[in-house]
Amino acid sequence: MPLKITYADLLGVPFVDGGRDPRSGLDCWGLVRVVFFRAGIDLPDYRVSCLDPFRIASEIDSHRSVWNRVEPDSVLPALLTVRFNTVDAINHTAVYLGGGRFLHTDSKRGVHLDRTDHPWWRRHIEGHYFPALEAKGWKN
Repeated sequence: MPLKITYADLLGVPFVDGGRDPRSGLDCWGLVRVVFFRAGIDLPDYRVSCLDPFRIASEIDSHRSVWNRVEPDSVLPALLTVRFNTVDAINHTAVYLGGGRFLHTDSKRGVHLDRTDHPWWRRHIEGHYFPALEAKGWKN
């Protein structure tokens, strides 16, 4: 059974490094947490500055065991991980909504939608994941 995904009110929320509240701004992990929480999944918080891409990559790698890799469109919402050119590491997260659409945030546009089939994103998306809820006792 697909989880309910609500996000329309998040479009346009400004990017704020360390942001965890849609009323004041969100960073990429803050956005992921809000959307998953709305779908009934309470993810842990990782307080890592968006300006520290190597620490982000380290946190993602160290918690990889609590995420199951999934095929696009098989489980929604899904965590989308992105490898940027600036570092050879995964350092951006987004919410895959299905049908090739994903929700993410950046410092220029805030929260917005993009497509996985865009040539730039297609080259940089590392994978789609869903939490192994039993692994850490996360709530669902």
